[in-house]
Amino acid sequence: MSATVVPTVRIQARDFDIAVEIARLTQGRADIGAVVTFSGLCRDEQGRLSALELEHYPGMAEAEIARIAAEAVERWPLQGLTAIHRHGKIRPGENIVLVVAASAHRQAAFEAANFLMDFLKSRAPFWKKEHLAGGSEGGWVEAKEADDKATSRWTLPSE
Repeated sequence: MSATVVPTVRIQARDFDIAVEIARLTQGRADIGAVVTFSGLCRDEQGRLSALELEHYPGMAEAEIARIAAEAVERWPLQGLTAIHRHGKIRPGENIVLVVAASAHRQAAFEAANFLMDFLKSRAPFWKKEHLAGGSEGGWVEAKEADDKATSRWTLPSE
């Protein structure tokens, strides 16, 4: 059944509504028994940041997230999968990313959401620039080794 699922992937500047996205995925569906969501928010880094600016490579970022999402659909029996990532200047407390995985059973939904986030954090071409609370522009945020390490628990066919 997973092969017929087409993941929804969006990269957008505007915010998203988690409840609306869950409803879009589940509306009129009686085959879904579990919905797992992950939402990532902008932190203020203990008052140090006024915003985080996210840039992406249009077209390439969508394609990479779609590739990762398609891999999740192949691996787990999902009834639906949505990935939304914002770009632009995002203030502390605002949404950055959303993953919604729907399946007949919770384990597949949890694993698919986890898989998608692990690879989205390390493989999707996004760059983050800090804007400091004092009004100055901070530097670019370096990739975290922990994000790359998180992907090591998953084996991809292309590796």
